[in-house]
Amino acid sequence: MEQDAAEGQLQVRFVTKQEQYAVPDSPYAIQSNVQSAELNTLVNAILKETDVSSKRVEFDFLVCGELLSSSLTEHLQEKGVSTEETIEIEYLERFPAPAPQDCLMHDDWVSALQTNGNWILSGSYDNSLHIWTTKGQHKLVIPGHTSPIKAVSWVSVSGDQAVFASGSHDQSAMLWVWNIANNSVDCVVTCRGHDKGVECMSVSADASKLATGSWDNNICLWSASLSDEDNAPAKKRSKPDHGNTREPLATLKGHREAVSGVHWMDFNTIVSSGWDHLLKIWDCELNGIKQEIAGNKAFFDVDWSPLSNSMITASADRHVRLYDPRSTESIVKSTFTSHTGWVQSVRWSKTRDTLFLSAGCDGQVKLWETRSPRMPLYDLSGHEDKVLCCDWSNPALLISGSCDNTLRIFKAKNAFGSS
Repeated sequence: MEQDAAEGQLQVRFVTKQEQYAVPDSPYAIQSNVQSAELNTLVNAILKETDVSSKRVEFDFLVCGELLSSSLTEHLQEKGVSTEETIEIEYLERFPAPAPQDCLMHDDWVSALQTNGNWILSGSYDNSLHIWTTKGQHKLVIPGHTSPIKAVSWVSVSGDQAVFASGSHDQSAMLWVWNIANNSVDCVVTCRGHDKGVECMSVSADASKLATGSWDNNICLWSASLSDEDNAPAKKRSKPDHGNTREPLATLKGHREAVSGVHWMDFNTIVSSGWDHLLKIWDCELNGIKQEIAGNKAFFDVDWSPLSNSMITASADRHVRLYDPRSTESIVKSTFTSHTGWVQSVRWSKTRDTLFLSAGCDGQVKLWETRSPRMPLYDLSGHEDKVLCCDWSNPALLISGSCDNTLRIFKAKNAFGSS
């Protein structure tokens, strides 16, 4: 039977959610052993019949909920689908291959980065912060911390003023105001409450609160406001160039080892990852744990997507995992295996609910599609040492920072937004 299926024909129907590429709903007879390349040729030929001026588009093909990466007959056999029925094949525009665009040099390891619009904020092991444009122009180098910077986050960017935060192994987090027009920066607030270095941070969606995770095993919540009105009273004025000292609004205790990642899920909920092999979901109103998820190795990062309501994790076992914390069955929905070393950083696309980046100690940055768990869509090569951080700038720029002292920018040409 398998031999017949491999050589025979199948009835298929093509469907798409992208209206501009819709084809007639009639079934087509195709060879059962076709792969993506042949399906691409066929769909483009059908589109050409309805619109002679149409340009060739590269598509991916979704069969039984997973992107086709083998022959159609192998794919169907693996999924246990009968070849007697008409097979529905959904096609979607392929995310284009990202190409290297810029390489931005630092004086030491690049340990943290985050983008906002046209700006990139990066932190380095030489204790300095940097602001760049996404086109590679260096705007500022900012001293202030006394130990390596491990976390950075934009708080707000509006008009000529931007607010951002940084966290360091000097046990502090700082809130900074950048006057964009004058290209000048002031540290307005220094947050002190951790007993060991700050490893990670996240700003709430309404920009009102900051969460920091530390090697002291704790998470501290802070007001991200620039004024002290809604904070615990400032204990003392530290050095004038480091602004007011602020105490935490709350301290969340529960991890047994270093907190490696923290991310706001909504205004009152955060998820954290730890070296203690645990993910924890916290209620920030009650300052308690809502849910705990055990892994089998240390977690190095976690990211939450409001688009897919799911989280991805970076781990010491070389795997990236996709979790649905609401699931009543298996919480782990997919495992992505391609890195050959520890995975250090994971970041969801801000516009596509199925795309994410991973970066690892193997020097690799990988772009993934959640519906293609067997292999990454693309490997982004170029770094010569461990990659410690990665991020997206909507939706076509992918950025990574490494122990080779570089920040690398990759651009996907003609990338589409949230279609």
